[in-house]
Amino acid sequence: MGKLNIKPLADRVVIEAAEAESKTAGGIYIPDTAKEKPQKGKVVAVGTGKVDEPLTVKVGDAILYGKYSGTEINVDGKELLIMRESDIYAILN
Repeated sequence: MGKLNIKPLADRVVIEAAEAESKTAGGIYIPDTAKEKPQKGKVVAVGTGKVDEPLTVKVGDAILYGKYSGTEINVDGKELLIMRESDIYAILN
């Protein structure tokens, strides 16, 4: 992804969601209407944190987040999520 034209504020981060699974482990294709929203993604922009709470995630981190976390936004034609760092459950190694 090229330069992102958005700068989140304070403890907010911008996430690029992982692609939803298009078929099951058994090889059955899942129609778009039945696909589960992914709960993992990649951090593409971070805010500056709060004075007493610096951010622990950084751009490029693979993360897990809550099923209903964040607000969907469209930036330069790309669907992204913006959420508070507290909505992130874990960093994946």
